[in-house]
Amino acid sequence: MTATGGAKGTVLVTGGSGFLGGRAIIDLLERGYEVRTTVRSKAKAPRIEENISNELGRPAGIEFFEADLSADDGWAEAVAGCRFVLHIASPFPPGKPKDPQELIKPAVEGATRVIGAALDSGVERVVMTSSVAAIRGGVNQEDRPYTEEDWTDIDAVAAYPQSKTLAEQAAWDLVDERGEREKLAVINPSAILGPVMPDDDSFSLEGIQRLLDGMPAVPEIGFSWVDVRDVSAAHIAAMEKPEAGGRRYIASGPFLWLLEVSEILRERVPDLAKKAPTRKAPKFMVRIMAIFDPGARALVQDIGKRNDFDTTRAKEVLGIEARPVEETIVECARSLAARAQS
Repeated sequence: MTATGGAKGTVLVTGGSGFLGGRAIIDLLERGYEVRTTVRSKAKAPRIEENISNELGRPAGIEFFEADLSADDGWAEAVAGCRFVLHIASPFPPGKPKDPQELIKPAVEGATRVIGAALDSGVERVVMTSSVAAIRGGVNQEDRPYTEEDWTDIDAVAAYPQSKTLAEQAAWDLVDERGEREKLAVINPSAILGPVMPDDDSFSLEGIQRLLDGMPAVPEIGFSWVDVRDVSAAHIAAMEKPEAGGRRYIASGPFLWLLEVSEILRERVPDLAKKAPTRKAPKFMVRIMAIFDPGARALVQDIGKRNDFDTTRAKEVLGIEARPVEETIVECARSLAARAQS
């Protein structure tokens, strides 16, 4: 099928209103692609167009299609004529849902719905956003870094890692059944930070905001952090490089405990981080917090656990080298503060 749009063709980005989806749209437009995105309601379109145009410094010219991960309507039209698809949209709750299927069903059905429509339309490559939650869950692998060969044990984890794992497995099963494995690549990012736009929100960004806002102490919890610009670059490289198909890629930077992140903020942006905590919270305090705070509840099982990831494949195949995590944390904090003042 011949792609429509600009000289490089058209790319559909699902989840264009999100933190990563918005950054991917910006990067694609700057590289000369025509971009379309899906929204559950076109009422959101003007705001998304405005935010991305402001970031670009010119009219974005995004094409919007109404489509929902839970229904077939609109997907065939959204992918028609596209050269590539970046499937970034996925539900991510602030806390633990009462019914795990609230997360799992739309994630799994959404992945197969989007990828199936993309394959039917003849796209060259689909790049799907998964997560390290589909790699590290269930076993605390402290003796070695996790690699792309590792998979989460869904019987040992909560709803969110279950949803990411099952959605990714469903995606691979679909392309394998159709004999088109090389048309799919999967990016598995860790906790994503970086500069934000006005409406950006994510669990990782909320963590930085909480540190800036101040708390008596932080739990002994940490993450491997990665810049949103590096994750976007990984998606585009996996889309463009013919040899990148048929595999998953970990996009991650170094592991830091939340207390280490707080120390970076206090040292690098002391004017913004005057309230940033300096003490570690005992485990029992976190469990008490979890009774009242859904965000804390989701973290209890990770107290004291360290997870490191091997990013060799992303470096060698995609050419992605994570930027210094300190720079990412500082830029994230400054952009959050600037947004709050605007």
